[in-house]
Formats: sequence, C-alpha cells, structure tokens
Amino acid sequence: MKRKKYSNDMKTNVALAALKAQKTNSQIASEFGIHVSQVNRWKNQAIEALPGVFGGKQSKTIKNLEKERDRLFQQIGRLQVELDWLKKTTGHLG
Repeated sequence: MKRKKYSNDMKTNVALAALKAQKTNSQIASEFGIHVSQVNRWKNQAIEALPGVFGGKQSKTIKNLEKERDRLFQQIGRLQVELDWLKKTTGHLG
C-alpha cells in the first residue's frame, strides 16, 4: 500500500488551522480528510520550526555562506594576480 503524499500548502493549512484552535483537531482532520494524529504531527512540526523563522539557524547559515563567498573571492583575486605574474615572467601574454 502506497503512502499518501501531501503538498506543503496542505500541511501548512492544516498546521495553521490547528494553531488557531478555532476547531478541534478532530474537526480539522475530518475537514481535510486526514487522521487526527497527522494534524498533531504537522502542528508540532510547525511549532518546532517557528524559532528558526525569526533568525535562528537561517541567519547563521547565511552568515557562514557570506563568509565563505568572501574567502573564495579573495582566493580568486590572489590566484588571478599569481597567474598574471606567471604569464608576464614566462613571456606568455594572454
């Protein structure tokens, strides 16, 4: 038996409905045609992911990527200077 695949939009809608708490999880499950445990699982995943939305892991990752990019640009600059010097000293003009 194949597992059902749900879109991220559906998961988001279910989690938001559960977080709003205007309906019971059973009502939400019935409305979306899923099991109550799935509603609880997606709600908990949304709650766990919320701190990262406001600058946690994502901002650290972005800072690390920017640092790595800057380091690589510096290395490219050094290599370009070395290449130009080698071409000049060996008589190869590019």
